[in-house]
Amino acid sequence: MTFRLYDTATREVRDFVPLEEGKAGIYVCGLTVQSEPHVGHVRSAVNFDVLRRWLVHSGYDVTLIRNVTDIDDKILAKSAEQGRPWFNLAYEMHAKLTEALASINVLPPTYEPGATGHVPEMLELIETLISRGHAYAAEDGSGDVYFDVRSWPSYGELTRQAVDDMESAGDADPRGKRDPRDFALWKGHKKETEPESAAWPSPYGPGRPGWHIECSAMARKYLGAAFDIHGGGVDLRFPHHENEQAQSRAAGQPFASYWMHNAWITTAGEKMSKSLGNSLLVPKVLERVRGVELRFYMVAAHYRSSVEFSFEALEEAAVGYQRLENFLERAAGVLGEVPEVGMPCAEFVTALDDDLGTPAAVAAIFDVAREGNKLLEAGDSPALRGTAASVRSMLAVLGLDPADPAWGSAGDDDALTSVVDALVAGLLEQRAEARAAKDYARADVIRDQIKAAGIEVEDTPTGPKWSLSKEH
Repeated sequence: MTFRLYDTATREVRDFVPLEEGKAGIYVCGLTVQSEPHVGHVRSAVNFDVLRRWLVHSGYDVTLIRNVTDIDDKILAKSAEQGRPWFNLAYEMHAKLTEALASINVLPPTYEPGATGHVPEMLELIETLISRGHAYAAEDGSGDVYFDVRSWPSYGELTRQAVDDMESAGDADPRGKRDPRDFALWKGHKKETEPESAAWPSPYGPGRPGWHIECSAMARKYLGAAFDIHGGGVDLRFPHHENEQAQSRAAGQPFASYWMHNAWITTAGEKMSKSLGNSLLVPKVLERVRGVELRFYMVAAHYRSSVEFSFEALEEAAVGYQRLENFLERAAGVLGEVPEVGMPCAEFVTALDDDLGTPAAVAAIFDVAREGNKLLEAGDSPALRGTAASVRSMLAVLGLDPADPAWGSAGDDDALTSVVDALVAGLLEQRAEARAAKDYARADVIRDQIKAAGIEVEDTPTGPKWSLSKEH
């Protein structure tokens, strides 16, 4: 089956036909690094990480570019509030974003360009637009440069809006604009309110790039004038992606062949955001569940479906993931180890080929795991090997393989684990001896001692297995 995706531009599910056979170029709009990332921020990165992993699994050579906006009105305002240089704030928040994405196993992009490192490319694109009659320098002495939306007849095609029905662009003083909907490509430096370090030289005077021109310039630099997929959150469709497409095509670039947008994570029906005061920072959430469980929670929902966040739903998802994890642990106890590479079941492949249908894909993994549990009970090791390998392989495609080093299961804790393992093994041996002697009272005392230490014991066909309780 050919991979099919819902194209937000055409509003239909389309077969994915890349510009170059066997390759896929993807541009994802990253975050403006003004504050610490919350759960809503990282959903887009997780969704497009799954897309990338699935295309790679399907044989594509994928180039994924995910930018960072490191100069912006919000960054300047927030840094001024905090009394610190804007670039210091952007640098720290970028580092926190990187940590948050690593904690949920989002692979680093092929390249992560920052806006401040690509001002020459942006100025070149602005010059092209002016020369083609689609942009103009303001005549009010502000140093601003605007895109002339009336000059591009196709403006509004991505979101299917007529120009006259659109709201004014609130990115600059409208007095310098020919039309209130014209948007800023370049913002002249405001000496009274902005630091000198937030300005670059240009033919229009010192200033900085507008938000929309950044992504068009960086996409062209790293993926070319035409590329396959442009993605981001659904809230970026207008004005950001509409403006990106308009300015790029007005400059003579075909731009993106497909548009993909993920839905929000909401709280109380509203988009999760700092401004609403309902945000949940990733490190705080990870105090209650593991990174792999948070990722499972997000992956289990279809990328185009809104997710109403609650800790109850998150913890329920965590329990579901633990069932899959437990199956692989039990299988490893019988097999010695579960092979890293297996064959995904047909239902899993069909689900992901159908617009990344992760809910059906996750359901398929549970179905295979249930069959594996039956094989465990029957003691059918040869069949179990293939089944367990299939489960592990499918989880790996979703970035959820429990044995992935990204989850930090090995490393500095190994020595401590070995000591604890030896101590628990001794207690379990004493418990087994007490049970064999039918001294159930003593066996219960030992069991209670183990439990009080925060250790859970499960009796399996190959003997008792221990793990730390969730609270520990």
